[in-house]
Amino acid sequence: MLYLTLLGMCGKGDAHHRRHRPRRPHRAFPERGWIQFLLLRLLDEEPMHGYQLMEELEDRGYVRSGRFETGSVYTILNRMEARGLLSSTKGTSEAGRVRRIYSITPAGRDALKRGLERIIRQKKVMDDLAEYYREHYQQEEQDRTPDDERNERGENSIA
Repeated sequence: MLYLTLLGMCGKGDAHHRRHRPRRPHRAFPERGWIQFLLLRLLDEEPMHGYQLMEELEDRGYVRSGRFETGSVYTILNRMEARGLLSSTKGTSEAGRVRRIYSITPAGRDALKRGLERIIRQKKVMDDLAEYYREHYQQEEQDRTPDDERNERGENSIA
C-alpha cells in the first residue's frame, strides 16, 4: 500500500489509505513496497528494458540479488504501463533479440516528483526525531552499566 500511496496510483484518496493499511508490513524485504517507485526513478534517467532494470536495481543495491523473478518485474512494468506511468516500444538488443524498452511518461514523472517531495518531508520528520533521541536518550544508553541491565531484569534483587 505504501508504494501505491507514494505514487498516488490507486486513486482512492488518503482517507481510504488510512483505513486500509496492510496488516503485516514486509520488514524483511523493504524493497517490496518501493519497487514501482524505484523503477520510475531508474526510467527517469533513461529508457531501459526489463532485464536491464532488474540488473540496475541489484547493482545499485536497491534490492538484494536474485530477489525478483523476471516474470514479476514484467508484471509490475505492465501494470505501471496500464496506469499510464510508463510507455513501451519494441527495440532490439545487441544480440538481435526483440526487447520491450520502457520509458517514463509525464504522468510517471509527476508521480515520481510527488513521491520524492513526500520522502523529503518524511525525512525531515525522521531527522528531527533522530536528533531528539541523540539529545535526550543516547547518552543515557551509553551510561548504562551491566548492573543497570541486571537490575532491570530483576537479577540483582534481594530475595
